[in-house]
Amino acid sequence: MPSPNIWNSPHVYEIENRAVDPDGTLDSAMRAIRPWAGSTVLDVGCGTGFHLPEFAREAAKVIGVEPHAELAAAARQRVCDVPNVTVRMGAAQALPLPDASVDVVHARWAYFFGPGCEPGLTELERVGRRGGAIFIIDNDATRSTFGGWFLRGLPSYDPAAVERFWTRRGFRREPLTIRWSFGDRADFESVLRIEFPADLAAELLREHPGLEVDYAVNLWWRYL
Repeated sequence: MPSPNIWNSPHVYEIENRAVDPDGTLDSAMRAIRPWAGSTVLDVGCGTGFHLPEFAREAAKVIGVEPHAELAAAARQRVCDVPNVTVRMGAAQALPLPDASVDVVHARWAYFFGPGCEPGLTELERVGRRGGAIFIIDNDATRSTFGGWFLRGLPSYDPAAVERFWTRRGFRREPLTIRWSFGDRADFESVLRIEFPADLAAELLREHPGLEVDYAVNLWWRYL
């Protein structure tokens, strides 16, 4: 499925990446479950590779897989001087990796619609190594300011159905609250306009002053 926010506006999405979770809440939660020091990490849907250097600081090897050619090229450029990182073109349902070759799988906002991503999850199980873990980060639309905005932008989204989906697949849920934190209103506005329809983005800008937004997420995870 296309991801119009990053596919069409990668430079604005870079601003969003820098604004998300400045406190490192997500990384701390994942490390508490399954550290990746000395391991092989797979970042599925790595986009422009924003998270690859951070994983590479501790992991023995990091592999980014991205289906969009321009984003994959940007990711390669980002890590061109990081020797333990490679970026490969590929889709989640046909990962260009051998069986049992990775220890930690990271997919951030790549699977949050749940039903329909079964082929990709089957691939994660194939490439995952026993003793490793899969981490899926998605939006929690049941709480927080951003969760409310998300439902306003996508009223057909069914959080209960998504939760049932992940639970049936054997995943556990770690509910977390992070935040968006922007340097100025221009950055905040540009990100809202790639994440929401134009009319809704304008409404949210009128309703929400300041530069920070509380943001609820679900960290879905399971051991391999």
